[in-house]
Amino acid sequence: MPTVQVLNMQGKAAGEINLPDEIFAVTPNVAAMHLVVRSILANKRQGTQSTLTRSEVRGGGRKIYRQKGTGNARHHSNRAPQFRHGGVVFAPKPRDYVINVPKKVRRLAMKSALSSKLSAGDIIVVDKIALKEAKTKLVVKMLNDLGVEKKALLITATPDESLIRASRNIQSLSGANVNTLNVYDILRAGKLIILQDAVKGIEEVYAS
Repeated sequence: MPTVQVLNMQGKAAGEINLPDEIFAVTPNVAAMHLVVRSILANKRQGTQSTLTRSEVRGGGRKIYRQKGTGNARHHSNRAPQFRHGGVVFAPKPRDYVINVPKKVRRLAMKSALSSKLSAGDIIVVDKIALKEAKTKLVVKMLNDLGVEKKALLITATPDESLIRASRNIQSLSGANVNTLNVYDILRAGKLIILQDAVKGIEEVYAS
């Protein structure tokens, strides 16, 4: 069972915590993580693109010139794709881009992502975050004290409105809670800042 040092907001040691092997010490499954990331990105697509085929473009009902004798290629409608104002070949139509992933694969991908971050030394566990007021400078100071210099994901047990207001102007910091955490956000973040009570929440959801 891996042991991680718990820090306070000032970046000083505040104890230790044992992380469960079944979540933070599994062999990362790259294929599962890849499939889940593809699913997350695909599910964000609206799929509302639509253009007209030659049968849907208005006009073009009359043959543009006679079949023979002109020396030109044979044409019927001036709404064919090669003409101006013509239809589109293989026109894209509204469609659903959703990729369904089995629950077991999603759970495996989540455990793989968390385990890969821990093995890379990119997980910081903080005992608690108590802001005197919802000020961005307080969150920036905390990040500096924790030694976070690159993109980070702050994971809380439940949504914290004051923390959200204080951190939303920091481009390098994004937030999530136990219920909204996903593999894509974990992998694209350089560091994971996890509150101690959020670790317990993750364990409750994914330990089984």
